[in-house]
Amino acid sequence: MPDLTPHPLPGAGAYARWGKRAVDVAAALALLLLLAPLAAAVALAVLAVLGRPVLFHQVRSGRGGVVFTLRKFRSMAQGPEPDAQRLDRFGRWLRATALDELPQLANVLRGDMSLVGPRPLPPEYLPHYSPRQALRLRPRPGLAGPAQALGRNAVPWAARLEADARYAEAPPSLRGDLTAFVGTLRVLLARRGVTAPGHATMPRFDAGTEG
Repeated sequence: MPDLTPHPLPGAGAYARWGKRAVDVAAALALLLLLAPLAAAVALAVLAVLGRPVLFHQVRSGRGGVVFTLRKFRSMAQGPEPDAQRLDRFGRWLRATALDELPQLANVLRGDMSLVGPRPLPPEYLPHYSPRQALRLRPRPGLAGPAQALGRNAVPWAARLEADARYAEAPPSLRGDLTAFVGTLRVLLARRGVTAPGHATMPRFDAGTEG
C-alpha cells in the first residue's frame, strides 16, 4: 500500500506552515476575478462547439489520498469512442492553452489543490505506486508542478513520478514553487507536451507501465 501520510511540517519555515496556503487563497481569488471574462468566453465556446455539459467532473486523489472532485471545461465530445477520436481541433486547442484548467482555481480556493504541487491523478492509480512514488500524495496536488515543468504529458511516467517525489520529500519553499510555476508556464507558452505520442493525453499508469 502507498504511504498516504500528509506532508509533515515540523521544523518547516513560515512558507510551508502557512505562507503557501495564504498565497494559494490570495492568488486563486485574484485570478478568478481577473479571468472571469475569459472563463465566461471559454464556457460559451464549449457550449457552442460541444454542447452541454460545459464542465467535466472527475474524482481525483488529493492530499493524503483523500478524493475530491476536479473540474475542467469539457474538451471532448461525448460518446463511446476512444478519447483520441472524441478530441477535435477545438478540444486540442483548449488543452494546449490549458484554458480547460481554469475551473480548478475554485479547487485551489476550496483547499482541494494548490497552485503548485504534483498533478492530481485518478484514485485507481493508488495501488500501483511504489513507496517512493506515493510521496507525491503528501502535499496538496497543484495546477502547476515539477513534472509539468519538465514537459507536461510528454514526460514518461517514471520521470514524472520521480519529479513529484523529489518535490514532496521536503517541505515546500517559495523559491521551489516559483521555479516550478515559471517552468510550467514556459512549457505551456511553448505548447509543449500537450499529449504523449499516440494518446489523447497520457497512457494509463499501472505497475507495469514502462518509462
